[in-house]
Amino acid sequence: MTFQIPDSEPNYQALYMHIPFCAKRCAYCDFNTEAVAFGDPTIDAHIEGLVALLQDAKQRGLTDEIKTIYLGGGTPSYIGAERLQRLFDAIDIPVLEFTVEANPDSVDSRFITVLKDSGVNRISLGVQSFSDQELVALGRIHNSTQAVQAIKSLVEAFENTSIDLISGIPEQTVKSLLANLQRAVSLEIPHISVYPLTLESDTELFEAVAQGKTSIASDDEQAELLEAAADYLEGQGYEHYEIASYAHLGYQSRHNRAYWTAQPYLGLGRGAVGMYQAAGSRYRYSEQGIIEELDPREQAAEDLMLRLRLLEGAPEALVEQTCQELPDALDCLQQLIDLKLLEQKNGFLRFTKHGWLLGNEVFRRIWGLVA
Repeated sequence: MTFQIPDSEPNYQALYMHIPFCAKRCAYCDFNTEAVAFGDPTIDAHIEGLVALLQDAKQRGLTDEIKTIYLGGGTPSYIGAERLQRLFDAIDIPVLEFTVEANPDSVDSRFITVLKDSGVNRISLGVQSFSDQELVALGRIHNSTQAVQAIKSLVEAFENTSIDLISGIPEQTVKSLLANLQRAVSLEIPHISVYPLTLESDTELFEAVAQGKTSIASDDEQAELLEAAADYLEGQGYEHYEIASYAHLGYQSRHNRAYWTAQPYLGLGRGAVGMYQAAGSRYRYSEQGIIEELDPREQAAEDLMLRLRLLEGAPEALVEQTCQELPDALDCLQQLIDLKLLEQKNGFLRFTKHGWLLGNEVFRRIWGLVA
């Protein structure tokens, strides 16, 4: 990483490291990742680069306050236990939560052993669906049997296991989505995320839809799917604590909460983004350098939107701070309350049950205050 993080800002609370490699790019994926052969030396070069970045960050005190670590991708599990071991040896930071992403097809006993021995205490597994038909539509390379086997192995080894599911997959119905959720609940997974499928340009799925070969859920159909998911999971004892996430008590993602509460985070590796505060402004950076600077007005709007992602909502003090920075915010928020998209409860401003389904409209209006 050529960009040097200022020494004056060592108070990073979270560390994100990016592994931009997969066995195959999925049909819907527009993330910063590429399909490479397992033996490709590019992977080893990336790991060595991450090790060097970590050593530099530790020497400069930038990891002293880190509380959570997240290794994402791409597919971290794809690169193999030996490469991961080299990276973990370099990390050696005691934290409250250490999450590693994995795919079902690359979970094995060696992978699990290396993670446990290295202090990893949370797994995020990209399942997406338990339907083989839906997995094919998404271009996934695992099948439902592999997903179930991987989950059983991970749940046995790690108390804190999370899975991702997707709603709005081509041909998916409320019935088939609920079947996915029922399977997940039966496997005693404490954290489940349900992400609506979005159509991104320059993807295989985008081309298929453009050519009329398939279709994804409309906005109304997606809302119906998400509402059904929320009703089912809440009925099974999961707390809907963030727009896309559900968890049993004590299993909320600490790392993601750092993002939603605008805590400074250190990002390392190609495709990673970091954030810090300096001289009244907020900066985001990547290997290419500064990619975004937010002034106090933009920060105020962003902070409110991030906190609204947590369904507990934004505390009154943050709302008041937003209104001081953005004089039109009071009228905007009152309009959203009148539309029953937001509500005030127990000292917080939060989404209504109807409002979180229209979150993009709420966020559009709030961000519009700084335009």
